[in-house]
Amino acid sequence: MLKIENLHAEVDGKPILNGISLAVNAGEVHAIMGPNGAGKSTLAYVLGGRPAYEVTGGSVSFDGTDLLDMAPDERAAAGLFLGFQYPVEIPGVSNVQFLRTAVNAQRRARGEAELSAAEFLRLAKEHAEALGMSMDMMKRAVNVGFSGGEKKRNEMVQMGIINPRLAVLDETDSGLDIDALRVVGKGINRIMRGPDKAVLLITHYQRLLDIVQPDHVHVLAGGRIVRSGGPELAVELEREGYGAIAA
Repeated sequence: MLKIENLHAEVDGKPILNGISLAVNAGEVHAIMGPNGAGKSTLAYVLGGRPAYEVTGGSVSFDGTDLLDMAPDERAAAGLFLGFQYPVEIPGVSNVQFLRTAVNAQRRARGEAELSAAEFLRLAKEHAEALGMSMDMMKRAVNVGFSGGEKKRNEMVQMGIINPRLAVLDETDSGLDIDALRVVGKGINRIMRGPDKAVLLITHYQRLLDIVQPDHVHVLAGGRIVRSGGPELAVELEREGYGAIAA
């Protein structure tokens, strides 16, 4: 599904990614771990098409199509979802308004019929309730006045409604307490576990991986993947830290 080959990228002229190669197949969950400044968020932003993150070498394909040649909205319409470490607030725009506009824009891009207001509200209610959010919260401005945990749950609601094929989640567990972590982890499993979907999950901690249970774990350091393994690698990192591996 996702194939990254020798990817190099820089920000403001500073090299951050220094040759990442990674293949993510349909039905798989891959976890990316590593110390601060390793390039984890940069990788997520490059995949999402965030401006100012310049690719200087390598290639990325998504379902056989050149991902780097696509605009951010085209990547989203193709089925890529980017979850942010710090979800942004959008004053004056309700969650319902924002998500219905996003979903129908993607459906139009794929040649699908748009959802009516009633169809969308049924879908929104289903996913909001599954993540412990009321429809009153869905009618509020996007993330405005939300706690850290509410913002992350809201992002999971967005992911459920949009229903992507590939989710790139940048430190979704950041700022979550134990209860919110369980809710978000179960949300990832409910929405993204399937034979035609995949997840690239960036995290510092093994605790989320106890719930999501990745198929593969990779350590990113110095802009490169320096080690890969199974779920047991995350346990080792939790116990021993990154020092020996990232050195």
